[in-house]
Amino acid sequence: MKILDRSVYLGPSLYAHFPVIRLTVDLGELEEWPSARLGETFIGRLLEALPGLETHGCSYREAGGFVRRMREDEGTWLGHIFEHVVIELQQMAGSDVTFGKTRGNGNFGQYDVVYQYEQEEVGLEAADVARRLLFHLLPEEAREEAGIEREEDFNWEEEHDQFIRFSQRRALGPSTASLVKAAEERNIPWLRLNRYSLVQLGHGCHQKRIQATITSETRHIGVEIASDKEETNKLLADLGLPVARQVLVYSKREAVRGARRVGYPVVVKPLNANHGRGVSINLEDDDAVVIAFENARKHSRSVIIESFLSGFDHRLLVVDGNLVAASKRVPGHVVGDGKHTIEELVEITNQDPRRGIGHEKVLTRLELDYQAMRLLELLGYSETSVPAEGEVVYLRSTGNLSTGGTAIDVTDIIHPVNKVMAERAARAIGLDVCGVDFLTEDISVSHKVGGGGICEVNAAPGFRMHVAPSEGTPRDVAGPVMDMLFPSGSPSRVPIASITGTNGKTTTARMTAHIFKMTGRVPGLTTTDGVYIDGHLTVSGDMTGPASARIVLRDPKVEVAVMETARGGMLRRGLAYRHCDVGAVLNVQADHLGLKGVETLEDLAKVKRIVAEIAKDTAVLNADDALCLQMAGHTKAEHLCYVTMNQRHPLVKDHIRAGGRAIVLEQGMGGNMLALYDNGQHIPLLWSHLIPATLDGRALHNVQNAMFAAAVTFSMGVGLEDIRHGLRTFDTSFFQAPGRMNIFHDHPFKVIMDYAHNPAAVKAMVDLVGRLDVEGKTRVVLAAPGDRRDEDIQEIARLCAGKFDHYICRRDDGLRGRSSDEVPMMLRETLLAEGVPADAIELVPEEVRAVQHGLEGSRRDDLLLVFADAIGRTWKQIQDFQSDESPEQEGAPNTPHAVDLSDFLDSSGLKELGLDGEMELVRDERGVRVAVIEEAD
Repeated sequence: MKILDRSVYLGPSLYAHFPVIRLTVDLGELEEWPSARLGETFIGRLLEALPGLETHGCSYREAGGFVRRMREDEGTWLGHIFEHVVIELQQMAGSDVTFGKTRGNGNFGQYDVVYQYEQEEVGLEAADVARRLLFHLLPEEAREEAGIEREEDFNWEEEHDQFIRFSQRRALGPSTASLVKAAEERNIPWLRLNRYSLVQLGHGCHQKRIQATITSETRHIGVEIASDKEETNKLLADLGLPVARQVLVYSKREAVRGARRVGYPVVVKPLNANHGRGVSINLEDDDAVVIAFENARKHSRSVIIESFLSGFDHRLLVVDGNLVAASKRVPGHVVGDGKHTIEELVEITNQDPRRGIGHEKVLTRLELDYQAMRLLELLGYSETSVPAEGEVVYLRSTGNLSTGGTAIDVTDIIHPVNKVMAERAARAIGLDVCGVDFLTEDISVSHKVGGGGICEVNAAPGFRMHVAPSEGTPRDVAGPVMDMLFPSGSPSRVPIASITGTNGKTTTARMTAHIFKMTGRVPGLTTTDGVYIDGHLTVSGDMTGPASARIVLRDPKVEVAVMETARGGMLRRGLAYRHCDVGAVLNVQADHLGLKGVETLEDLAKVKRIVAEIAKDTAVLNADDALCLQMAGHTKAEHLCYVTMNQRHPLVKDHIRAGGRAIVLEQGMGGNMLALYDNGQHIPLLWSHLIPATLDGRALHNVQNAMFAAAVTFSMGVGLEDIRHGLRTFDTSFFQAPGRMNIFHDHPFKVIMDYAHNPAAVKAMVDLVGRLDVEGKTRVVLAAPGDRRDEDIQEIARLCAGKFDHYICRRDDGLRGRSSDEVPMMLRETLLAEGVPADAIELVPEEVRAVQHGLEGSRRDDLLLVFADAIGRTWKQIQDFQSDESPEQEGAPNTPHAVDLSDFLDSSGLKELGLDGEMELVRDERGVRVAVIEEAD
């Protein structure tokens, strides 16, 4: 059984809308060994190793279903068994996972195994352990037939314990896990920020953070005071709260003197340790104090000697000034039966299924370590002693659950005076989440009557004893923390727009982010050229996957997230967020086919459809694209918004009549109008020629992009005037939309640079050139990515054939599996086959040389279209090019100059400027109204 491939999905993917791992497994010869042939011995040994498999329902959807599948006449195959073993291993380690799916991929013995995970490393390790366990359990004949060597030193008990410890080291602790669970119950998103317990709750500007039970609202000074046990004791004593007498010592001699001054019996503990480490109690002589001092010094340079308060140890949990839970803690112990030794009793106690390793289960296993042996020695016992029946032998001096103690919930019986005392102590120290350790014989009796005292105040108190007590009622202590961090009605999420499609998604995402920025909000934007926070590039590169989305969602400045969402990121790692407010699918066109299992347009549509599937409020779909239109049946969004450039679209008409939302391009006397329909209203939004990015309405692909940006922002609550203002101030300059129809006017000829790299995008640019008025010749620098199918590269050439006067064929810097001149040769051959004259085609393979050749060959009034790959380098090359022709050369004829005279639109205005002559009002390529005057001598 080999693992051929693996993918870890962080969120929604083709396989599930939650985190899953996909493994491609090759069973090889084991394909011939279903469970029926492996036999009952194999099944029995598997269930003995993993008894929890008995509860798996599988396709029967009831406990025992999976075992029934294994025992059926035909049985089930090892790929399916492997899936269930991986899930069960994670469940044993404390992960709440149940989902799994195994399907053959069409090749003999190969299966795609998909299963849920909580922690990535644990999920992957579970697969490795499962594989080795199954190998160990295989019959010898099956192992030999498959060529699998027996792992002689394999010990399942050791492997089991090692896996549990591995999982524990990487899992969230019980306190953090309870807070995360409370966040999920309130629909508050969360992100784990490191391998430990640092967690972000909420997104962007609404985020809070926790580390265990320390919150972003916890005051540093409160933590510092609580960490100083001496200072805490003094502060509480000054307020009249019951505390033990204390002295701080630094040497054995001082320790003995301090104990005598305080008065025996005493407690010795480190100044700033936790979890009961180094604490010794009820010491009654100088020798015991010296030994305890040496033990405490292992954890802190300073040691506290404190008067011993008799009574039971109680943990009083205070959140936001209110007591939310109280627990009576009993130190780890065994109860004698007159037959077994203490060592045997420890082993018997550890057999309790509630006890596990570390925080694996409700209780922790007992250990016979230094503290236990010291306490036994004080009793005159050793590990081989046999206690009398009913005798309680304590192995710990403190009741911490992490050292084997037990907890009994006493929240309902705590005396009101003791409750107020704990709340006063927490406020005195200044902690939002505070654990007050209080010793008393009876918590239901006021400390003023029954005595007792506060022995410690803890920052970051553990929650396990409250959420899963050994006895009594579990308490929801994490809920009040969430309610403190996110009061009722306060937001925890920033609005998310997820935009996908084959073409146009970068420009649409940039338009959307620009509209939001014009409203005064701080947008976080992911695009194919980088991550932008409030318009500033923070990380460059193709940033359209889940890693870049997390950058945006983690930034504390971001108020709205606009995610360009590409096919590659969804196929590799899924999405970084479970839901988006608005999901927009612009189109599904031929690109990247034949890669990563996406062979057809229908396959590609399934990938793009994920964005529509996770949209909560609105799914925005292209009604002019049949594959997008079909996605309407897969979204659960509250609203559906169609975008169409066909004002007679029958389905959209019916949708509008039913009160649905749509953006429609309507033809009118003054041009084409972007019209919004919503809830029965018809709202003219903006003339397309007033949007600079559309080149006076001629760039139809950008008209459509603007319609999508309008649909997305309107669906996210942006006002109509803000949408109009945003679209009218967005252009296709390299600054605002690098690589997207960037036009350079400063040469005697016009240059258009675009990143188009698939047939549909190339067609949009070719059509645009056809709609422009070009007085000279048209030239094109043509290319295609090497990893595209031959038919896609040939289609790019066919779309350009006959549309230009001159062609320069090149390749990208990255060959992507092609030979050096393979792509430009393929382009040339296709152009020739389409009837383009040979003398109109040139091969200049390198991008820099090809662009330079195109620039040098262009003359006044020509148009050069450059399909660029390295867009930053190419734009700089275009800017820096020095043309031999220049309108400023000496002796050049008088040339009309365009002057922006938006504020002076008549002859009187010209005279005010001191200009004479006739004026002609025109609109330049940017849509700016200008006056053209004849240059005077």
